[in-house]
Amino acid sequence: MAAAAIQPAIAIRRRSCWMGTPEVYFSKAIDNSRLVKVEDPRRAREMRQFGVALGCLFVLVMAYAFQHFKAIEYGYKIEALKSQRDGLVEMNRALSLEEASLRNPERIDRMALELGLQSPQAGQVIRMDFAGPQASGAVVASLTPVSVISAR
Repeated sequence: MAAAAIQPAIAIRRRSCWMGTPEVYFSKAIDNSRLVKVEDPRRAREMRQFGVALGCLFVLVMAYAFQHFKAIEYGYKIEALKSQRDGLVEMNRALSLEEASLRNPERIDRMALELGLQSPQAGQVIRMDFAGPQASGAVVASLTPVSVISAR
């Protein structure tokens, strides 16, 4: 208990100790109304040159940044188009396989027999993709007359 009573007394003595020189402020009125600024043409020219050089540097940095970001953007577009092309190539391959399986003559014959169809007789088949001797010359379309009968 006695030690606790001594602590505040030491703290009071320490506070009353000298803390250094006191700071003293003096106010002084300064009148700059009669002050005249003298223009320095050399300084003005240096500042204009510095401004122009800084502007040129800014334009060059912006042009470089624009080209750099456009190159990155085009890289992303190229990669997206490549992945799209790869997807389309894969889809084309799958569709070609499906077409080949659907054009299988055995499958077509089996489905025709299930529907009750018969094999064509000789002369009933006309191949449209075959370029025979008749198609050697120019072909001109012709119009055949059609008669219309009303159903009244």
